[in-house]
Amino acid sequence: MNNMQNLYRQVIMDHYSHPRNKGLTGNGKQNHLRNPSCGDDITVEAEIENGIVKHVHHDGHGCSICCSSASVMSEILTGKTVEEAKEIIKTYFQMIKGENIEDEDILEEALVYQGVAQFPARTKCATIAWKAVEDLLGEKDEEE
Repeated sequence: MNNMQNLYRQVIMDHYSHPRNKGLTGNGKQNHLRNPSCGDDITVEAEIENGIVKHVHHDGHGCSICCSSASVMSEILTGKTVEEAKEIIKTYFQMIKGENIEDEDILEEALVYQGVAQFPARTKCATIAWKAVEDLLGEKDEEE
């Protein structure tokens, strides 16, 4: 394993062992998604105010890829505008599919999941929490 792969593994395991923003607060819209084929089960909560993603929280269980990516996502999207968050999510999905991305920097720590493109069976693990929040950001009454 090269040094970069080792670093990526350390980041994933840190977020899996010590998840950030875990636990729902009841202060936002929630979306629950499951992947029955592997057991990932996650609820994402996003609090949006005046077009800003104030907080993203998550709760659930699953593999290290699923749970750690929810943690990383919650840190990256918090504080962004809804439009910035949507662009980050779109770029993340492109990376997971193995597509070339224009601006890697907007993904911040989420770059550690770029290797998932080599393992198609893990794609849903890496994207389930991101899909849940993408659905929340797309709702018409997001600023209530």
